[in-house]
Amino acid sequence: MANPSISRNRNGGYALGCLLLVGSLLALSLVVAKLADGAGAPRLSFLMMAVVGAGVVLLGLAALQRQPMSLNRRTLEYALVSGALFALPNALGFLAVRHVGAGFVSLSFAFPILVTWMLAVGLGLERLHPLRLLGVLLGLTGGVLLAWAKAGGMSGAQGWVVLVLTIPLIIALGNIYRTLRWPGEAGPVYLAALMLLAGALALAPFALTLEAGQTGQLLGSAEVVWLLLAEVMVFTVLYVFYFVLQKIAGPVYLSQIGMVAALVGTLIAVTLLGEAMPPHLTLAGALVVCGAIVFHRGNRAADPHRALRTPISAERPATSTSGESA
Repeated sequence: MANPSISRNRNGGYALGCLLLVGSLLALSLVVAKLADGAGAPRLSFLMMAVVGAGVVLLGLAALQRQPMSLNRRTLEYALVSGALFALPNALGFLAVRHVGAGFVSLSFAFPILVTWMLAVGLGLERLHPLRLLGVLLGLTGGVLLAWAKAGGMSGAQGWVVLVLTIPLIIALGNIYRTLRWPGEAGPVYLAALMLLAGALALAPFALTLEAGQTGQLLGSAEVVWLLLAEVMVFTVLYVFYFVLQKIAGPVYLSQIGMVAALVGTLIAVTLLGEAMPPHLTLAGALVVCGAIVFHRGNRAADPHRALRTPISAERPATSTSGESA
């Protein structure tokens, strides 16, 4: 019989690895968007086509893996709602990146963890655990410190700053919704594909209206084509592990990707894109890292018998005895 403690450590290490990977890829997707914008690509059309490409690739991958691929009323609802909640914050991020920079948009992803955690506690998916609260507050403090410093130097872009700060609430709602309404008869890669394709459908009216006649520009230069292919690859890997992480660790743990994205995105924006280094970057980064470590320890302390659980219900991922969704 396998040692339960070894199994728990392995699951915990896998979740942490997924967390770091997904958070880094989320930041990278915004950097690619900034480069595509600089190359003259229409922003919403670029996002829509990248999402379509990743959705098609994931659909093929789910078929190769022989995952359950039922399309019924439940999975259709899941696809449409999760797709809309995915498309809106990504569209806001892609539109705002020209005005506030990739670094600031990345920073906005530091905040969903607090909102998600508060919603999860209010809905009974989580219990109020002091160590997890401390981890959330440490990470949030680091994110706020970076965001405050960044916003202070953006004269004339305050409207975009406000719009970007609505992203965390939308992401948090999506995190909770996907957990509560997870269709047990469908695999995570298939659900990721459905979400992306539905997200592209939600983006289509805005892309075709606001960027009418500009879709052809995506093929107008080799640089834009390569960036589009790069974004498809980033989204494909990102959302495979995004849904795996959601499945094994639940919405609150998943929302830590924002803290990783905030730190990685800021570092990339400063080192590769030439954006100004925010004040207190070292302190903020240390707070984000410490917050993630403390939260991870709190995740184990909340349920000493089993830190992570996979979904067992046909309705949604199961919750642990501590109330943690997994």
